[in-house]
Amino acid sequence: MSKKTKLTRISFFLLITFVFTGALAQTDSSHQLNEVVVTGQFNPQSIKNSVYKIKTINAERIKARAATDVVGVLNSELGIRFNTDNTLGETDTKIMGLGTSRIKILLDGVPLADRDATKQSLTQIDINTIERIEIVEGPMSVVYGTDALAGVINIITKKPTGNGKHLSVGARVQEETIADTYKPFRDAGIHNENLNINWNNSHWKVGGYVTRNNFGGFTDTAVFPAQVFKPKQQWLGGGTVGYRTDKVNAWYRLDYANEDLFAAYPLNGVNISFRQHYLTNRYTHQAQIDWKVNAKLNINTAVSFQDYQRQTESYNKNYLTGNEEIATGAGYWDLTTFKTWFGRSTAAWIISPKVSIQSGFDIKYDKTTGPRILGEPSLTDYALFVSSEIKPTAAMSIRPGVRFSKNSVYDAPPAIPSINTKIALNNHIDLRMSYARGFRAPILRELYFDFRDANHTILGNENLKAETSNSYMVSVTTNQWSSKSVTTTSSISGFYNDYSDFIDTYGIPNSNVTSYFNLSKYKTVGGTFENTLAYKSLTASIGLSYIGYFNQYQEDHSLLGDRSKFAWSPEINSNITYRFTKLKGQIGFFYKFTGKIPSYIQDVQNNIVLAKRSAFHWADVTASKQLLKSLTVQAGVKNLFDVTRLNSTAAAGGAHSDGTITKYAYGRSYFLGLVLQLDKTY
Repeated sequence: MSKKTKLTRISFFLLITFVFTGALAQTDSSHQLNEVVVTGQFNPQSIKNSVYKIKTINAERIKARAATDVVGVLNSELGIRFNTDNTLGETDTKIMGLGTSRIKILLDGVPLADRDATKQSLTQIDINTIERIEIVEGPMSVVYGTDALAGVINIITKKPTGNGKHLSVGARVQEETIADTYKPFRDAGIHNENLNINWNNSHWKVGGYVTRNNFGGFTDTAVFPAQVFKPKQQWLGGGTVGYRTDKVNAWYRLDYANEDLFAAYPLNGVNISFRQHYLTNRYTHQAQIDWKVNAKLNINTAVSFQDYQRQTESYNKNYLTGNEEIATGAGYWDLTTFKTWFGRSTAAWIISPKVSIQSGFDIKYDKTTGPRILGEPSLTDYALFVSSEIKPTAAMSIRPGVRFSKNSVYDAPPAIPSINTKIALNNHIDLRMSYARGFRAPILRELYFDFRDANHTILGNENLKAETSNSYMVSVTTNQWSSKSVTTTSSISGFYNDYSDFIDTYGIPNSNVTSYFNLSKYKTVGGTFENTLAYKSLTASIGLSYIGYFNQYQEDHSLLGDRSKFAWSPEINSNITYRFTKLKGQIGFFYKFTGKIPSYIQDVQNNIVLAKRSAFHWADVTASKQLLKSLTVQAGVKNLFDVTRLNSTAAAGGAHSDGTITKYAYGRSYFLGLVLQLDKTY
C-alpha cells in the first residue's frame, strides 16, 4: 500500500469518526463548558468564560480510569506524553512537545518541588485524594513564574461541601497483574490499598488518608536477578484540617511520601549481584486562606514548605551464601536534600462589570545539599505580577498581564508580558488568541551538579542564563448543537513557540565530560483538533494533534545531513464511556495512537541523521458495577495492545540509555478492585 493510500484511509477514518462522535475532548460531562475552573483565574468561573483554553479531567473520568497514579490518568490525553527512566524510576512529562522542568506541577495552586528536571512528583501524589485535574497549555509565566514555560498541570484535591455534619469513610483495594506475573497482595504484580476518613460540619473540616502502592517489577529480557522495570514500594499518607465561614476559608494540609525503588544487577562470575535502593522521603506542608473581603474584593494567600530527600544505598549480595555486604564506590552512598519554601498572595478586585484587576507577589527559596552537589547552594526568586480583565463588550474579554522578577543567582528577565483575548463570535463559537513571553530559571542541578566516576563526569554550569520564549496560540471552540440529551463540541487550535537560550546538555569533545550550556535555540509548532459527543449515557471523543520539533542542527552548514527545519509527529486519541443506568454500571475505552517520535542527532561521523522511535497504540478497557449501595467492583485490561519495547534508530548514549531499544511498558495487564464509600449526614 502506498503512503498516499495510507494517508487517504487515515483521513477518511478521522472524518467518519468525527461525523459519528460530533465534536472538546478531555471531559466526561455533557455540561463541560459550564465546568468551573480555578487555574489562572481571578475567581472560579466556567471553562466557556475563561480567556485560557483549559482542559479538565473530572472526578468521573478519574474514577473510570481505575488508575493508581496521576500518570495513569493522563496517559491517554491528547498532547501529553511520558517517558520513564527505568533506572531511577522518574517520569519525564511533555506538553506541546516540551517537557522536563518546563512544566509547572501544582497541588491546589501551589508548585511542587522536584529534585531534577523530571516530574517524579506526579507519581507521589495519592490519586485517591484528587477531585479533578486542570491543564493549561502554553506559557503561564506571568501568573506562575518559572517552569510554566510549556504549561501548567494543576491537581485539585477533594474538599467537603455543603452545610451540616457529614462523615465519609472510603476504602479501595485493587490488584493487577504485570504481564503474566502475579501474586496476591505482595511481590509480583501491582497492589494498591487506600483508606480515607473525612469529617466536616458547617465550619470545621478534618480528614486523613493512608495508601500503599506496591509494584513487583518486570523482568522482560533482564538477566537474573535484574529487572527492566524496578520493583517499588510506596507509602503515601497525610491529613487536612480547615475552618470556614461565609467570608473566610482557611486550611492546612500535610502530604507524606515514602518510596523504595530497588535495582538489582545480573550476577557476576562469582554469583554476586550489585544491588541498590533509591529511598525517597517527601514532606509537603501547605496552608491557604481565602478571604472574601466583600462582593468585589477577594484575597488569597498560600504558604508551603517542602522537604524532599533522596538517598542511595548500595550492597553486594552473594546468592550462594545469602550474605549481603555494603558496596563502596562513587555515588554508591549519598543523601541529597531539597528544601523549598514558597509564599504567594493575590488580590482580585472587581472595579466594574467591565474591568477587573488581579495583583500579587510570590517568593520562592530553594536549597540543596549532597555529595553530587557543589557546596550547599540556594536560589531565591522574588516576583510581582499584575493583570487585568477588560470587557469592552459583552462578547469580548481581554487580559493583559506582566510579571517583574528578581533572582539571587541568574539574570531574570526584568518583565514578562502576556495578553489573552476571548471573543464570542456568536452563542456557539468562541475565538481565543494569546501571546505570552515565557521564561525558565536554571534549576539547582543544572547550576551546581558535580558527579564524577570512572566512566563519565557530569558538571553543572553556574553561568547559565534563564531561558525565554515567545509563544503564540489561537483556538476556536464550537458548541455545535445542544439539547436536553445531546451536546457536541469541537475545538481546533494552533500554536508556535520560539525559545532562546535553551538549556541543553553538551558533551565536551575528546573527553568524558558532559555539562549544561545555553547552546540551543528551540522551536515547536503544531495544532490540535478535538471533538466530543455526549448523548444520554454515552460520551465519545476523538482528538488529533500534529507537532513539529525543531532541528537545532539545520543552521549549522558545517555539518552534512538532513536540513529539514522540523521533524513531525502525529497523535490520535479517543475516549468512550457508557453508563448502564439500570444495571448501575459503566464501561470505558481509552485509546491513544502515538506516531513516530523524531529527533535529529549527530552520528559518529558528526553527520546529521533523523532518529525515530517506533509508533505505537495504547488502549485501556475498564468496567465498573455497583454491587451494594456503598460498594463498587472495578475490573479491566490495561495496555490492550501489549506494548513493551519500542525500536529506535537513535544511537546509544546517555547515562541511562537503553541504546536502540526503549523499554516503554511491561505489557498487557489485568486488574480487579473493590471501592467502598460510606457517607452519613446528620
